[in-house]
Amino acid sequence: MHTNAIALREIKMGFRNPWAYSFMALFSFFSFTLLLINTQNFIEGYSSTTGTMLNLILYLLPLMTLLLGSFSLTGEKEEGSWQLLSTYPMSTASFINGKYIGLTIVLLVIISFGYGLIGIIGALIGKSFAFPVYILFFVFSMLLIFLFLALALIVGTLAKNRWQALTFCVGIWFFTIIGWPMILISFLGLLPYLWIKPALVCLTLMNPAELVRLFVIVKLGGGSVLGPEYYQWVEWINHPSGILVFLWACVMWVGFSIYLAVVLWERGRLRD
Repeated sequence: MHTNAIALREIKMGFRNPWAYSFMALFSFFSFTLLLINTQNFIEGYSSTTGTMLNLILYLLPLMTLLLGSFSLTGEKEEGSWQLLSTYPMSTASFINGKYIGLTIVLLVIISFGYGLIGIIGALIGKSFAFPVYILFFVFSMLLIFLFLALALIVGTLAKNRWQALTFCVGIWFFTIIGWPMILISFLGLLPYLWIKPALVCLTLMNPAELVRLFVIVKLGGGSVLGPEYYQWVEWINHPSGILVFLWACVMWVGFSIYLAVVLWERGRLRD
């Protein structure tokens, strides 16, 4: 009951937040520009255009999710709303879960509007994506929201204010998105050859952006561009049970992150 109430409250607050509409406009605009620069009339499979689209989503959506999610929690601290909510017989788990559900719905509405807009415009100007590609883009965006929103809740529990949350979010975004290839190559170069593949698996599972990116690229038929180091990844993703294993990994990632956020918030609650 408390979880549903917090989720509904978060949805109302989310759609009153000017940040949400700013991100909606930004996401829609950059998605639309890709349709304009596309030289093909019908985009199917993995190509330079779909790769550019994936990179755009990867640059924009995780940062957007981290900011909205972490600001939601730090705003509760700064505005004193949490002090009021804590007087009710409500568990920390209900509060965090309600936040996660409400913010997820807000973010899904944002990307649904963006994809719906470019889908209609793409059909009108004759530069649309193939339906399976379009669905994979949407699934890619959903998975990024699910994983990075759980990470944003951890940031929100640790940060004392929005400025601190902003610093944490930008650092995490830079590490997982921008600096990841260079960091990965540098670290793996220090390891013995036999350790490289096991280390690559562990490090990929630790980075939600890389995990989702690999899955979608393989499903688009672009597994060959990943290189021989990812040959086993291509095999298990294309295996009939690959989707189930991938979803299990995502659920475990989200579950652990939310659990950690609950533990950290509860500790802060006891200190207060």
